[in-house]
Amino acid sequence: MLPSELKLEQFSAYPPQAHALVARNLLVLRVLPLSLAPNLLREVIDYDYKFPAEQMRIDEEFKTLAGLSPSDREEWLRGFASISLSKRIEQFDWVNDPVKFSEQQSAYLWSTHQMDAFRNAANEYYSRLSHAIPKKPLALQRLGISVIGMGVDAYDEPLFQNLKSHGTLFNQLKPDNGLELLLSAVEARAQASPSEYEHWYIDGGTLIRQPQGITCMSYASITPMRSEMLRFMQKEIQTPGMGPEQLRSDMAAMTPQKLGAASSGNQVLDRFQLKVLSEGSGTQIFSTTFVQWTTREVLRRAEPLTLFERYAPRQRQRPMNELLTESGKEEELDPKGSLMDADMGSYYHFINQQRLEGFDKSVFLVWWEGHKSALVVSPTLPRGTTSGSVIDLGELLKVALG
Repeated sequence: MLPSELKLEQFSAYPPQAHALVARNLLVLRVLPLSLAPNLLREVIDYDYKFPAEQMRIDEEFKTLAGLSPSDREEWLRGFASISLSKRIEQFDWVNDPVKFSEQQSAYLWSTHQMDAFRNAANEYYSRLSHAIPKKPLALQRLGISVIGMGVDAYDEPLFQNLKSHGTLFNQLKPDNGLELLLSAVEARAQASPSEYEHWYIDGGTLIRQPQGITCMSYASITPMRSEMLRFMQKEIQTPGMGPEQLRSDMAAMTPQKLGAASSGNQVLDRFQLKVLSEGSGTQIFSTTFVQWTTREVLRRAEPLTLFERYAPRQRQRPMNELLTESGKEEELDPKGSLMDADMGSYYHFINQQRLEGFDKSVFLVWWEGHKSALVVSPTLPRGTTSGSVIDLGELLKVALG
């Protein structure tokens, strides 16, 4: 089937908001090339479970496409229109399974040496789209906070080396009550600009407390879902003929209900937590990887104004078969190895935050938990310098935020 043949009744299995979105934009979908339409539907079919920032991007994409003149639309889509696909792929039910279609299309493009052409078409299309969609002013400057090194009393190697040239190192901080000061600052921002999924707290252990107006995720809270995912993976791996591609496909098709996870009453957050476990490499096993991947995905998808991440010690490395099998034994923790992971993870947090709108005014703080060392990147502070100011973390944030 080609996009020009689409009918609204073919989307009856879509969730309510996604179905309504298709109904409003069916004419747009009908004029898209086959190499693009299913990829857009891949986002649309999950519309009900996406964050507001993602929904807005999809809405704006349809609005932009609908507003193009025929000649402009032809110019925008020329690269996709030049892609040829097989009859077998055309006949696939890409309306109801756009993810599987994308996998088959990708394999076909590689086999026919069209992948470079497809990438070029996609890059050009999304570049045009990015310039066409108006930028929304931010209610607050973005703030990222990374707390690392829980449980490490002494560490001889220098920290924050990747970030040092970008900001100011403070080495005489007053660490008392540091976690509460940081969390209270995050809470105050959520009260100043209350909006769903714009303020986050991610913990690699157990939440310090449940703050008001903030979306929270912790490694401890997802333990039941994580355990079920590990059991599912182990069962799949032991199935004869199972390969990594099929395992990936089966994990991508999982839902919280299929996994037997108890609902939190928030379908958006439930689906997001599942994707962190099903798409992240190592998120099911290592708490540091869970924090790093969740932070990356929150920044990419929700585009929050505030993101507070706290790393906790992960389990020590063991053979993969042991890691995937829950033995019931108490995990042996590796605090210093976790500090090294977290130090790099905090740098990734900074990099991903810099990819968002308003990066030039954003603030990033990383603190060695319980210690006097922190590094701050802020437009109000010099780069590549060290400060001996004796202040607490609450005061430091006020200085950084101007």
